[in-house]
Amino acid sequence: MLFLFALVGMNQPSPAAVPGAANPQVSPQTKTAEDVRIEKTLRTKLAKSKMSADHFTFSVLKGVVTIEGNTGVMQHKGAMTRMAKTSGAASVHNNIRISDAAKAKAAATLAGHRATVNAGVGANPGPAPPPAPVLPASATPRASVLPPDRK
Repeated sequence: MLFLFALVGMNQPSPAAVPGAANPQVSPQTKTAEDVRIEKTLRTKLAKSKMSADHFTFSVLKGVVTIEGNTGVMQHKGAMTRMAKTSGAASVHNNIRISDAAKAKAAATLAGHRATVNAGVGANPGPAPPPAPVLPASATPRASVLPPDRK
């Protein structure tokens, strides 16, 4: 009978193999008070902004904000990163995907601006500034050399 008990005891998992047991390699992912504060601040800022219609989701863990979502406005990606940073995030992982239509619109706008700037090269930029006034020789100030202070 002792032999049977020994076999049953060998099938029990060791405490190190049980998740959540006193194992230093397994640590639960818990939010700190700072994470909660960052999340609350970011949620408030997002609710007040026009970007709330895009329905971005985010999570905060150890001061790192991870943002997910899709947008049709190119500038929303950078604005969300700045919003997270000003909310107190140590770093931001911005996984927002920009639609192909928004990328095409931004590329067309940039190409149009470049064409306008390049078309203006060599053209008269406007009226020339007035010439600097010429002072008569008698009005020109002269430099004075002072002797060194002797004590």
